[in-house]
Amino acid sequence: MAVVPPECVPLDLGDLVLRAPVPDDVAAVTEAFTDPALQLWSPPAAVTVPEWIDERADWSSGRRVGWVVSDAAGGPVLGSVSVRVDASTDNGMIGYWTASAARGRGVATRSVRAAARFAFDVVGLYRIELAHAVENTASCRVAERSGFLLEGTLREAYLYGDGRRHDEHLHAKLRTDAD
Repeated sequence: MAVVPPECVPLDLGDLVLRAPVPDDVAAVTEAFTDPALQLWSPPAAVTVPEWIDERADWSSGRRVGWVVSDAAGGPVLGSVSVRVDASTDNGMIGYWTASAARGRGVATRSVRAAARFAFDVVGLYRIELAHAVENTASCRVAERSGFLLEGTLREAYLYGDGRRHDEHLHAKLRTDAD
C-alpha cells in the first residue's frame, strides 16, 4: 500500500536539489509559466502561483509528492516534478516541466529519475505512468532516458494549451525495471 510522507522530503542530486517550493519561488515560477512552450505542453493549473506553491509543498492529502528543482548552490527554480499517487492501486502518474534556461542540461531527466525512485522506494508505488503529446519530442526523450518504456498512443487524450486535443504517448516504469 502506497504511503506518502506527511511533508516534502528533499532529494539531493549533487549539483541539483529537489525541494519543497517556498514563497520566495513565486517570481521564478511566474516567469517560467510565461514561457510559450510551457504554456503549450504543460499548461499551468487554474490556480494562482502562490496556490500552486502551497499545493506542491503540502503532501498531507497523500495524493501527491512534488518538488521544485533548483541548483544545489541556490538560484531560481529550474523546474518542477511531481507524482500523483493512487494508493488503492499503488500506481502513479509523473509530470514535470523545466524553465527554458534549464532545458538541454539533463535537468528534467535527472529529476524524473529521482522522483520515480523516491515514489517506488519511499511511497511504495509499483507502476508510474508518464504521458506527453506525441508532438512533444523533447518529453519523449526525457521519458526514454528516464527508463519509461513506450506502451502506446492514446488518441486525442488531452486538451493542451493550444485548445486542441492531442494524441499522447503513454510510457510507464515498473518498480522492477532497471534504472
